[in-house]
Amino acid sequence: MRSFLYMVTLVAVMGLAFWAYRENYRTQSALGEMSAVQREIAGLREELGVLRAEWAFLNRPERLRELVNMNFDKLKLVPFGASQFIEVQQIAYPLPKAAPPPEEQDLLVAMGPNPTAVMAAAAIPAAAPAASAAQAPAGAQAPAGAAVVKTVPKPLPRPERKP
Repeated sequence: MRSFLYMVTLVAVMGLAFWAYRENYRTQSALGEMSAVQREIAGLREELGVLRAEWAFLNRPERLRELVNMNFDKLKLVPFGASQFIEVQQIAYPLPKAAPPPEEQDLLVAMGPNPTAVMAAAAIPAAAPAASAAQAPAGAQAPAGAAVVKTVPKPLPRPERKP
């Protein structure tokens, strides 16, 4: 029994040693990857600093003024003036669509969910009902139990804008 216990203990110690060996190499690999990423970040930060310095150098007001003067004939750039700005109230916003007359709204409500099919069926002449049945779009009949609803919501008034 003692030799069996020694053997189980030896196998457990060997298993733990193998596990520790693998974990050690995984940790070293992760540390290597982390240091490579940190070196890359440091390089990118240095490059970003250089790009910011170049941007600041190229956008100096004196240099831009010289470029505008050199290319005035082509670009026609002038300084901003107060006359180039307007108030918000001066902007021409599109007007909301006008609501159809009340009797037309009642008709549309009575036609149900597909008013164009009902209107197409109403436009078919009564002289040729057999021929028109084949040409009428699907669902051309008014839905059963459709009721005329007299209350139709009106569009909300446009809010006034204050300066």
